[in-house]
Amino acid sequence: MKEMDIKNLLEAIRDGITSPEEAFEVLKDLPFKDLNHTKLDYHRSLRKGLQEVVFGKGKTLSELTDIVRAMMEKKQDILITRLEKKIGINLCKKFPSAVYNERAGCLYIKEDNSVTGKGTILVVSAGTSDIPVAEEAYITSVFFGNRTERLYDVGIAGIHRLIGHMEMLKKARVIIAVAGMEGALPSVIAGIVGVPVIGVPTSVGYGASLGGLTALFAMLNSCSTVSVFNIDNGFGAAYFATLINRL
Repeated sequence: MKEMDIKNLLEAIRDGITSPEEAFEVLKDLPFKDLNHTKLDYHRSLRKGLQEVVFGKGKTLSELTDIVRAMMEKKQDILITRLEKKIGINLCKKFPSAVYNERAGCLYIKEDNSVTGKGTILVVSAGTSDIPVAEEAYITSVFFGNRTERLYDVGIAGIHRLIGHMEMLKKARVIIAVAGMEGALPSVIAGIVGVPVIGVPTSVGYGASLGGLTALFAMLNSCSTVSVFNIDNGFGAAYFATLINRL
């Protein structure tokens, strides 16, 4: 329920249009709905400005079906991340309005496609192998109402590919740079633009990449002032980029 709807309900009680019993039926599921296996936080958008997003990994098809149905009953947009292909396909069969992006591992149902961000969020990947994490960031950014563009496979092994897109880099309001291996891309980008750069290390790389730790440490030690999210956390980066883009 939106903040304005709650105010209208309180005014209706005050004016005698709605009884306390009727109001209770409307408000009984707030601030969360208990599905036994999951407690849906309907008030999160009131507290934080962005609604709850569902982490799909480890949840069963039955649990996710309950969650989607309950959120749809409250007319909430839905984003599920880290979703297995089989479950994603089955959810799309149950809910025809759902869209599943296999590369990102994300499923979403969204009615309001209005843009609330003030500028463009640019999602950049160092390599093609980093695209799954970049796509998670892209889908999340679009879901939260941002104009979002992609720029993929422009890592420093062929840095001329990045330099060839300077206009795109410079017009972005926030840049999410996704990179595995040695994780140098965010530092390079931050050195040539004057906007916030969010680095996302990925677990892509050979043995000494240590499952993304090498890229993570490189980004944390950047001399170009980069904000850094956890390994493979494209969702977190896009969430934070959204907050910046609304300032």
